[in-house]
Amino acid sequence: MPRSTTIASSIRLGNLTRRQALTASAVVGFAVLTALATYVRIPLPFSPVPVTAQTIVVLLSGAFLGPLAGSLSQVLFIGLGATGLAIFAGGSFSGLTGGYLIGFVLATALIGTVARRTDSVLAVGGAMLAGNVLLLLTGAAWISLVLNLSAMEALTLGVLPFLPGDVIKLAAAVMVWRAGAGLWRRALREPAS
Repeated sequence: MPRSTTIASSIRLGNLTRRQALTASAVVGFAVLTALATYVRIPLPFSPVPVTAQTIVVLLSGAFLGPLAGSLSQVLFIGLGATGLAIFAGGSFSGLTGGYLIGFVLATALIGTVARRTDSVLAVGGAMLAGNVLLLLTGAAWISLVLNLSAMEALTLGVLPFLPGDVIKLAAAVMVWRAGAGLWRRALREPAS
């Protein structure tokens, strides 16, 4: 084995390649980060849904992991919450934030699809914006159903209060992705045999 080959590049867990092991670890890592980001929260007196740091994690999980693994990270997060862990901002999947949780999965799939096809900051940033809008609209639709509100009332409670913070989180996510995307791709490359 050449000296330049690192221990990490020669890891094989069962039949998993290095790429698969890193991706599986990242899926778990993003699920845990999404759970932890629940606790970075700002309650809003004019909305039943708090602002959390989860959005930035969702955007990044799609951009780094792609559509399948990114979505799996959010499904794992939802699964952890379904077991009773207090990691949902709305208390439970059937609470007021259930639509946002569905939006987490949909947004990561959308962002991941674009990020797999291009390295363009503009395209991936645009996908993050579209994913964030999808996430907010899914959340508002759920709020509308749960509270029996009109579309305008649901948008007022479930979308508008989050727009200023989401612009900041979106910009931060794009910067983190831009800084780390090349490193992540290099880490996933299988060493030459």
